[in-house]
Amino acid sequence: MGQINWRFSNEKAQWEKKEAGKEGTADALLYLDGREYQIMHGFGGCLNELGWRALERLSEPVRENVLRELFEPGEGRTNLNFCRVPIGANDYSFDWYSLDETPNDFALEHFSIERDRRALIPYIKAAKRYAPELKLFASPWSPPTWMKDPPVYNWGRLVRTPEVMQAYADYFVKYITAYGREGIEIEQVHVQNEPVANQKFPSCMWTGEELGAFIRDYLGPAMERAGLSTELWLGTINAPGCDYHRLIFDKWATEDYDYFANTVLMDPEAARYITGVSYQWGGKIAIQRTFESWWPRFRLMQSENECGFGDNTWEYARYVWTMLKHYIGNGAESYLYWNLVLEPMGVSTWGDPQNAMITACPNTGEVVYNPDFYVMKHFSSVIQRGAVRLGAAGAFAGDSLVFRNPDGSLVLELFNPFDKVVRVGYREAGITRLFDLEPKSVNSIVMT
Repeated sequence: MGQINWRFSNEKAQWEKKEAGKEGTADALLYLDGREYQIMHGFGGCLNELGWRALERLSEPVRENVLRELFEPGEGRTNLNFCRVPIGANDYSFDWYSLDETPNDFALEHFSIERDRRALIPYIKAAKRYAPELKLFASPWSPPTWMKDPPVYNWGRLVRTPEVMQAYADYFVKYITAYGREGIEIEQVHVQNEPVANQKFPSCMWTGEELGAFIRDYLGPAMERAGLSTELWLGTINAPGCDYHRLIFDKWATEDYDYFANTVLMDPEAARYITGVSYQWGGKIAIQRTFESWWPRFRLMQSENECGFGDNTWEYARYVWTMLKHYIGNGAESYLYWNLVLEPMGVSTWGDPQNAMITACPNTGEVVYNPDFYVMKHFSSVIQRGAVRLGAAGAFAGDSLVFRNPDGSLVLELFNPFDKVVRVGYREAGITRLFDLEPKSVNSIVMT
């Protein structure tokens, strides 16, 4: 290893260069243990309507600079390469909608993506101008209301009659096909956003048994008949640990949600259609058990970063680093932030303030790169698609992730949670390199 490119960020400095130490004794050692884990697929966020509105209210030069920073490949860029889009409305849509609200339209004759042409499709195409290799996955928050009981967006369950379930399976096929005609490939579909919660925003509850049967009997066969190359993923699972179901007497709170994934994956007729399992932030406990049981037979990913509170603090950004460590350390090949760009406080359609990587201020035209932006950039800018996560050992392994990129470079992602400088020694081939990590800093070190 010859050249070292080291960047660090904390409250006092962001994306600053540092040099490795030459002499001294390490406080903690880090070294490879010879094991290899998942191949990394990408980093990104969700492309939502309110995010596009925030970008549209900026001047064109400022907006293009933001898009370039987020998506354009190149040294020092954020280089996001894997994003999520909603099928119909989510909680950051302008308002609630689906792609077919004509009651009993089982043939989906009134299916249309015309609404998506207002914001989602322009957002996707704007991103792909800078990142032609950008991959996308899509998931619904709610089926059309006429397919649900009760017939509302922000409540209820899918009506489980054969004609409704078939129509809903066909709904996915029509969506993938319609986006394909727009020149937008949907690489993956995930069956349901957060199936374990009735929300204030568009939602739909499913049990593991129900999801498995729908995939086995309807969705998987429908996609297969259509000849689609789109991958089908089991997700995005939000349990256990969902904040909406903490009470001990809540019927969901006492369930073991590794069982949720196992219910589906242990059915071979359902599992044969499934590429992988995705977990929302409420599923951070279960992903470890799914990793132990099912990886590498099924790929794993994290589908949505925890949302924060709209204040975009460095304290929260440090927590985001620990979530990256947890999910990727338990087999996730991708990590998705939530909103990339929002206006100040990032208030959702239902009134909840949440964080964003970037804040766009419509009154001043100012753009603020928030702490979470830098944490994500420390990963997405240097970990290439196709990188392999390597096993690490030593006293600093718990605050590190290590990757080998396809170009042969080695990436160390290091976090110093302490209020003082910590000297970490990375040992390989009998050579120890010393890195003085600034207090409470995130660090990306690329060695070529």
